[in-house]
Amino acid sequence: MLPALSILDQSTIVSGRDAADAIQETLAVARLADRLGYARYWLAEHHNSQSHAGSAPEILISAIAATTRRIRVGSAGVMLPHYSALKVAEQFRALEAIAPGRIDLGVGRAPGSDGRTAFALNPNAAQAADNFPAQIRDLLGWLGEGLPENHPFRMVRASPEVGTVPEVWVLGSSDYGAQVAGFFGLPYCFASFITDGQGAEQALSLYRETFQATRGTTPNAAVAVYALAADSRAEAERLFAPRALWRLFRDRGNFPPFPTAEEAEAHPYTEAERARVDRMRERAIIGTGAEVRDRLAAMAAELGVQEVAVLTPCHDKFARAHSITLLAEAFGLQPSLPLAAE
Repeated sequence: MLPALSILDQSTIVSGRDAADAIQETLAVARLADRLGYARYWLAEHHNSQSHAGSAPEILISAIAATTRRIRVGSAGVMLPHYSALKVAEQFRALEAIAPGRIDLGVGRAPGSDGRTAFALNPNAAQAADNFPAQIRDLLGWLGEGLPENHPFRMVRASPEVGTVPEVWVLGSSDYGAQVAGFFGLPYCFASFITDGQGAEQALSLYRETFQATRGTTPNAAVAVYALAADSRAEAERLFAPRALWRLFRDRGNFPPFPTAEEAEAHPYTEAERARVDRMRERAIIGTGAEVRDRLAAMAAELGVQEVAVLTPCHDKFARAHSITLLAEAFGLQPSLPLAAE
C-alpha cells in the first residue's frame, strides 16, 4: 500500500533569482499540488538565510489557503521557542477561519538559523528551547483544550474563536522531538532530509513506544525526504548535482543560493568532495517517477510511516514542477480541475 504523498517547501532562493521569485514559485507550486491531488503542502521556517526565503510560514499558509481548494496547508514548522504560544495559537485560529479544516500546525524546537539570529528573534531563546514541552501544553490549551487550573494565564482566551482547530504536529530530526510527540499523543514527522535518513528508525520506534493516547488517538507518523523525479535517471542525476554541491556548502556552515546545473558541473571538486557527492548520489531518492515511487513506498513500509512529504529544491522551476507531476502520476493521485475551470 502506498503512503499518502505531501510536499515540504523551503522557498529556496536559487542562483540568479531573488527571494521574491522564490516566494512566487512557492505559491505557484502549491496551486499545482492542490490540482494534482497531494495531501498536504507544508512550509518551512528559516531566518537570516541566503538559501531560503520562507521566514514566515504563517504568512505563506494564509496566501496558499486562500488560493487553493482542497489541499491541507501548514507549517513544517513554526519554531516555537522564538514565539509566544498564545500568539501562535491566535495566528492558526485565524488561518482556520480562512480555510476551515485544512490547516496544519507543525512545530519544532530547532532555531532554523544561527544562535545570534535566534537571540535577535527572542532574547530568551535558549531558555525557551528548554521549555518546549510546556509551550506545546500551552499551545494545545489555547487551541481549545484548556490550560491547567493553576496556570497564570488560564483566563486568557485565544481569539478568534472559530469552529475548527488546526491539526498539531511535532517535527524533529532527533529522539527528543519523537518523545515529546509521543508524550502529548500528537502526530510526528521525522526530518530525514536533514540527517540523510540517519536516526529515522530509532526516532520513529521511540515515538511509538512513548505514545500516550491521551486524546483517543493512535500513533500517526510521517517522514520528510529529499526526492526528485525526471524522465530518465540521467536527467535526475543532472538535476541532483546542484543539490549535492549545495549540501557540500551546507556542511561547512555556508548557505548560498541554490546553484545551477552548470555551476555544479564547473565546480572544482576535491577528491574528498567527489567521494562525498558519490555517496550522496547513491543514497538520494532520484530517478523516474516509478523508481522514486518504489523507493518511497519501500522506505515508508520499512519505517512504518503512513505519509511521506517530499522536498524537491531545484534551480529549474519547470523541472521541479515536472518532478511533482511525475510523482503524482506514479502514486495515482486523483487530480482536480484547474482553479480557472472550477
